[in-house]
Amino acid sequence: MEFKPLQTAEQLEKISSSDVSNIIFKHNTTCPISRSVKRKLEEDEDLVPSETPAFILDLNSHRDISDAVAANFEVEHESPQLLLVKNGKCLYNQSLYNISPEETAQAIEENK
Repeated sequence: MEFKPLQTAEQLEKISSSDVSNIIFKHNTTCPISRSVKRKLEEDEDLVPSETPAFILDLNSHRDISDAVAANFEVEHESPQLLLVKNGKCLYNQSLYNISPEETAQAIEENK
């Protein structure tokens, strides 16, 4: 999975209003669990459709955006956390070691 940085409220608004599924991966750059999960997602990139936009949110640098994600999609903040969002709704949400490329791919398929 190739991530684009999520750094602005404008980006989040665009993602929120999209009628296609988008991935938001909330990543704590100082957390070993988060690094491990990120590595797994990147290694197994072939499982997740490449046409699904994937964004990475650096929690240490952009806590305001993380708070907006929690509020906009009505999810409790966790780290690491992966959300699948479409049309302003969170369709899938996992955190910590429950994040997997296989389940993410399945959630994308179920929410096309």
